[in-house]
Formats: sequence, C-alpha cells, structure tokens
Amino acid sequence: MRSLRFLAVAGLLVFAACDGKSATSGKPPSPPPREIDVHVVALAEARVTGEYLGSLLSRSSLTVLPQVNGYVREIHVKPGQKVAAGAPIVDVDSREESAALASASAQVESVKAALALAEQSRARVEALHREGLATAQELDQRRADVAAAQAAMRAAGAQVSQRQVALGNHVVRAAVPGVVGDVEVRLGGYVTATTRITTIAGDQGGLELTVGVPAVRARGLEPGTPVELLGEDGAVLLTSPSFFVAPDADPRTQLVAVKALFEEDIGLRPSELVRARVVYSVGTALQIPALAVVRQSGQAFVFVVVEREGKQVVERRLVQLGALGPRGYVVERGLAAGDRIAVSSIQMLRDGAPVVVKPAAAPPPAPTKAAKAD
Repeated sequence: MRSLRFLAVAGLLVFAACDGKSATSGKPPSPPPREIDVHVVALAEARVTGEYLGSLLSRSSLTVLPQVNGYVREIHVKPGQKVAAGAPIVDVDSREESAALASASAQVESVKAALALAEQSRARVEALHREGLATAQELDQRRADVAAAQAAMRAAGAQVSQRQVALGNHVVRAAVPGVVGDVEVRLGGYVTATTRITTIAGDQGGLELTVGVPAVRARGLEPGTPVELLGEDGAVLLTSPSFFVAPDADPRTQLVAVKALFEEDIGLRPSELVRARVVYSVGTALQIPALAVVRQSGQAFVFVVVEREGKQVVERRLVQLGALGPRGYVVERGLAAGDRIAVSSIQMLRDGAPVVVKPAAAPPPAPTKAAKAD
C-alpha cells in the first residue's frame, strides 16, 4: 500500500516537471499571414502636366471710352441693361461742335455762290473769245477762277464732313452687343478721352484664357498644346488647344504667356481667375497608386509580393517616383511590369512578413434583357 502511494506521488512529480519544462522552453505561435490587396504594376497612359492660375477675357467685351472732351449731358443706359451694337450710351456736350458745323455749312454756301459766279464769268469770256472780243489770257484767267472755286468747294465740303464726324463722336455708342457694366460717370461730370464710362460684356466670341508658364517648362511648347479648364474640385470642365505661345518671357516674372480659346458657355465671367492645366506630353509609363507608397527619410518604398520557400511574403523595395497624376505616381525605377505591390494594411507590413493575397473581386454580372427593359 505504501509503495503504491510512492509510485503515484512520483508520477505526479514527473508529470509536473515535464509540463513546466515544455511551458518554459516552447516558442509562442507565429501570427497567421495577413490578408492584403495587391495592385499589378502595368503600363498605362501617363501625362506630363502643369497646373497654373489663369485669367479669362471675353473677346467681345470692351471698355467704353469717349473720343471727345466735355460735360455729360445725358445717360441712356443703366447697369445690367442689354444693348445692341450702335445703341447710344451717353451724350457729351456738343454745342461748340454744333456751332462749328454750322459755320462750316455756311462756308460751303459761300463757296458755292463764288463757284457759280466764276462759272458765269467763264461762260461770258468764252463767248467773247469766240467772237474775238476777249483775249486768250482772259479766258485762261476765268478758267483758273472756276478751278479755284471748285477746289474751295471740295475743301469746304470736307470741312463739313469732318465737323459732322466730330459731332457724332459726342454720342458714345456701343460697339458690340452685350450687357452694360457699372456706369462710372454722372450727369454734368466732365469726361476726357481717357475717362472710363462703362464696360460691355459681349456674349459672342468665347472666353480667352491666359496662363503664365515658367520659362523652363515653356521650352519647346508650341501652339496646339492641350489646355484644360478645371473646376473647384479639380475636374476638367473644358479642353481646348492653345493658339498662342509668347515668343519671349516677362522680364519681371519670367513667365511665358500661353493662350487658349473656350467658345462654350459654362457660366464663367470675364476677368475671372480660374485653375488651368497645360498638358505638355502624353505617353505610357508604369504607375502605382499613391496609397501604396511608404515614405521614410525622404525616400519612397513599396511592399512587393514575392515567393520565398513556397510562401508569399512582402519585400520592402526602394523606388524612384516621378510626377503624381490622376492614376497615381509614375515609376521611374525600382519596379517592372507584372510586379504585385500591396495596397492595403501598408503600415502593418514588415520586410519578409508572410501574407495572403485576397482574390480579386468578381466583376458585376451583366444586366439581363429584362433588367435593361426595366
């Protein structure tokens, strides 16, 4: 009986010793491989672009200035009023010009009477000369008097035309149809040839966009380069080829003016500042999503899925990136077409960590005829 108890206690001690040894010497179980999404690196369309701030100008908009000096006698328009081409805008005091026109008209009447008298005198001398009662010298003198009177008549007529044009300039008219801006003059105010009366925003001719491109980027830039007009969210509103590239740079800003015309009306206003993108070149290049890039100490890394000892692990790889486009970064060095890179759980991955690649999502089923009909 005593021996049986001894054997039982010895067995318990041996079991406890073995269990403690296994607990102290065993390694913790390794974590399961992490599931990740991958992106297969492939060639895609890549664009070299530059985004700038540009200004819009309406080709049919203009600033209205008078051609004469004087006091404003009447204002025919109001701000926001639509006017047709040739519609009067303001009248400038024209009493002095009207008096000058009346004087020129009276001069015409005087010269006309002198011309009639010279022609009658010439006719009498011609009749006397045919009968031998007047000399050839007298006839030549009368003919010269008629020619002089005719020249004076033409000069007086030209003076009247000039005065009529000058009088017409006292009525400032709209050169193009459009909407009147703020009227900046008042009744009785004195205006000169440099006084700004108002502006007319025309609704024809489209909007002309002007952007300043750095001189370094403008080298080799030619008319026909695509220019994109961007919205507040960066979406492309309109695209048009450039029609003008300045031959020289601005000496103060070192920017080269590039212009493009947008004829479609999308609600933009003249003199408005807008975002614009100049597309310098279009080609193909390897591109990766921006969320796949890990930056450390100013360098860019990605995790590439590779096979090691029959398992899938991630390899931390240094890459050289180019410009950031709509589809991600352009890869200049470090990756090849067909490489698979991790695009999920990036911050939790380490070099050599085992992973499991999630299967690609199946495309949605094509709609049936009944669904299309619905």
